[in-house]
Amino acid sequence: MSVRDDLAVVQRCIDDLCRTVGRLEQEVGDGLDVRRVRTDADHLRESIGLLRASAAEPGAAHRPEPVVVSDAPYDSSLWTNPDEANERDGLDDEGLGARDRHAP
Repeated sequence: MSVRDDLAVVQRCIDDLCRTVGRLEQEVGDGLDVRRVRTDADHLRESIGLLRASAAEPGAAHRPEPVVVSDAPYDSSLWTNPDEANERDGLDDEGLGARDRHAP
């Protein structure tokens, strides 16, 4: 079965569910529990409609390229500031970037 076929089957099942909830609502009444089930069934119908619409788009199955993370050791020179010779550990912006200190 294709995705389109699976979604059509799910849509038919949800339509049957909504019809059954409607009949149940007529027999049992419009109590809180029945309204909750009605709302949940309506949300399912909306969600499947959105899923069918996104699956119908040509690029829907396209996934973004994965980001490669290097296994190389972290480059500590990224935290140093060569312009300021007074800073022992490099960048020091309100306690950030100082290797031996913690922010208050």
